[in-house]
Amino acid sequence: MKKWLITKTAKRSVWIAACLFTVATQAAEVPAVLQWSQRVELSPPVSGVVQAVNVTVGERVRHGQVLLRLDERIYAGRVDEAAAMVARNKEDAAEAQRDLKRVQELYDRTVISISELDQAKLRQARAAAQLKESQARQRQAQKNREDTLLRAPFDAVVVARQVEPGQAVAATLQPQSLLVVARAGEMLARAQVLETQLAGLKVGQEVEVNVGKQRFHGKVRTLGLEPTTRDKSGLPLYPLDVIFVPAETQLRAGAAAILNLP
Repeated sequence: MKKWLITKTAKRSVWIAACLFTVATQAAEVPAVLQWSQRVELSPPVSGVVQAVNVTVGERVRHGQVLLRLDERIYAGRVDEAAAMVARNKEDAAEAQRDLKRVQELYDRTVISISELDQAKLRQARAAAQLKESQARQRQAQKNREDTLLRAPFDAVVVARQVEPGQAVAATLQPQSLLVVARAGEMLARAQVLETQLAGLKVGQEVEVNVGKQRFHGKVRTLGLEPTTRDKSGLPLYPLDVIFVPAETQLRAGAAAILNLP
């Protein structure tokens, strides 16, 4: 009888342990909020008047696509002016080089003094420096002209449009945001979790993301090192970012999601 009780007690202990193991290994459901994986506020680095806005909110754009165009006439004029200066300085540099060669020959024949040779070398060096300076200004003028075209930094979806044709834009230390784009084909599910939940995860680990009735396979991108808030009992909560591809589904930042943590 005693042996039977011991056996029954042992079986019960095994059953309890098995139940606890099953509960411990079940995926933990953690609430999360969707965010863009990359969000960029765009504005041209040069000032001007907006000539055209080529996109609307919700539109998908390709890397390098022109989103906005400023009136380029002033910058085109500066490019032409810089090109003319380069051409003039090229002629001056070539003339100074020829003069130096002539003076060097005369000096070698002891016809002129060393001071005259030094002066010719100085004129040649100044002409070469002026040519380089004008070429640098030409490149800057060309860059400014190119910057009148605001292009997509990557494949993206237009999140916000805060500009219309005819609007004046000033390039300052804090430029006005004209267009906001988010990386297309990627979303981020951000959750706040306990340290014990982070301990069982690693960057790149697969995590299931549920948005409504849709399920996506994501990967851990960021494991927070500092708490950003605390739970109701006062325990610190750390940010957990899971990146995933929503396929052709257009999801919205701020939407609720659920992470199934292993």
